[in-house]
Amino acid sequence: MATHLAAVSIAKGEAFDLQTRPTPKPGPDELLIEVKSVALNPADGHMRDEGLFIPTYPTVIGFDLSGLVLEVGDNVSVDATDEGPGPFFRPGITRVAAYAASFWKSYDPNYGVFQERCLVPWQHAVPLPDEGISWNQAATLPVAVEVPLSAWDAMGIPRVGEATASSSVSVALAGARTQENKKQKREALLIWGASSSVGTMGVQSARLLREDRDSSFAAVYATAGAANRKYVGSLGADRVFDYNEPQVVDVIVSAAREDGLVIRHCFLATGQLAPCQAVLKAFFGDDQGRENPRAKIGSAPIIPPDAEEGNGVETIFLMPPTDEGDRLAHFRYWMGTWLRENLANGTIRPSPEPRIVGKGLGAINGGLDMLLQGVSCTKLVVEIAE
Repeated sequence: MATHLAAVSIAKGEAFDLQTRPTPKPGPDELLIEVKSVALNPADGHMRDEGLFIPTYPTVIGFDLSGLVLEVGDNVSVDATDEGPGPFFRPGITRVAAYAASFWKSYDPNYGVFQERCLVPWQHAVPLPDEGISWNQAATLPVAVEVPLSAWDAMGIPRVGEATASSSVSVALAGARTQENKKQKREALLIWGASSSVGTMGVQSARLLREDRDSSFAAVYATAGAANRKYVGSLGADRVFDYNEPQVVDVIVSAAREDGLVIRHCFLATGQLAPCQAVLKAFFGDDQGRENPRAKIGSAPIIPPDAEEGNGVETIFLMPPTDEGDRLAHFRYWMGTWLRENLANGTIRPSPEPRIVGKGLGAINGGLDMLLQGVSCTKLVVEIAE
């Protein structure tokens, strides 16, 4: 029986223990991946220390990975001769980044990424370009992409090209509509905590929404610490505000009014909910007599139990769909379509830059300790294999 090394979570509050595990075979619609690099997330630390999400021990956790496809199960497309538009996964050849499915597998240890081999549904994986993206960079992508794209879906923001694809108007009418839409681009999309991992990808994906001629967004606003404002601007934010400024809410509201825009949608990548609510509330009644839609916040942090409710602002905690069919369809779009296409054409890049905190599974514990002490505008990565 083939075996591999894993960083096993043996009990709540205990450091990971390096153990040998049997290497599983992929089932239908699954990939067996040789893990090359893993990126660390705050949830990993909370799971290790507090047992968050974990129903039984021992198990293997972790969300973000890059690696090489070793084997594929039934129903996985391996080349262009298979039916469907792809993506394709060729054993021994295809490099991927992937989002772990262990949360939906009751933390079956075969699906955690903190080990040398793991299972992933193919819908959770994206084939990487042949050149230009390292294993370490690729490992930063899955969670960073899934969370903001989940936010846009949860808040009801149409996907890029969605309106255009469903349109059947003539060329002449399309031209007229384009001119009308230019006048209707009256919103700024706000990303709070934009120097975090999910925040940087929030800015990049929001930039693509802004560039979509059929969207209502004319600008991307973001908040970040003073040291990271230039970097966030380089990703596509039109205005970047220092969230440490005492009057930052008033500054954002004044800037939007100066630009002739309203703010109805906010992605809270990290930080406090209250200032986001205050920004959105400031625009009640600012829509020139039109019906005021309900303002929405997509929150990556867990919503505090004492958070203010109502008053026209809806706050949505961001989680992938719980229904398996819906979840796989969403991941297939987020990873296999949106991420694959935008990596290939260069319209997004891995962000923020990875910081290598060690090599081998034994470095994960120390990396999580460092992460939980606080980092800014970087993604901590552990190299598992060459």
